[in-house]
Amino acid sequence: MTTIHRYNKLAVQSNVGNDLNAVERLNFTLDSRLEQDTFWLVSWPLCEVLRFNDARYDWLMLVPRVNGCTEVTQLSASQYRQLGVEVQQLGLLLQALGQGHKLNIGALGNLVSQLHVHLVMRSVNDAAWPGPVWGHSTAVPMTTAAQAQEVKRWQAHL
Repeated sequence: MTTIHRYNKLAVQSNVGNDLNAVERLNFTLDSRLEQDTFWLVSWPLCEVLRFNDARYDWLMLVPRVNGCTEVTQLSASQYRQLGVEVQQLGLLLQALGQGHKLNIGALGNLVSQLHVHLVMRSVNDAAWPGPVWGHSTAVPMTTAAQAQEVKRWQAHL
């Protein structure tokens, strides 16, 4: 049986919180395309955790709150380590709670240059299998009620 651990440390409680230099959520600018295609779940020490608005996939994203950052190589050493921790924690959560059997993780940035990391649970029965989900087809947006359910679902564990 898989144990699910919540990742809920505030940046100030984190042992790397003071070294992250992540901007506060109110001072952070999310790319307009990400804002249009996702909805917010929670803020972690470095990243905003977002849900991609496509009902077909359990598809989450991490967006480091580092304004102007387009490449993982632009992160400081402590930010890079924290991103790795947050990717691992979110990946474990998706594997425990998500629908599918294969976790895909990617940071492409070809259409949206702001650094963001996709974490998607995949299944042999999904529309894009075995290819990538990004760019495969038009998203199937969730209703407002379904979005609210997804927020409850994920926030209970984030």
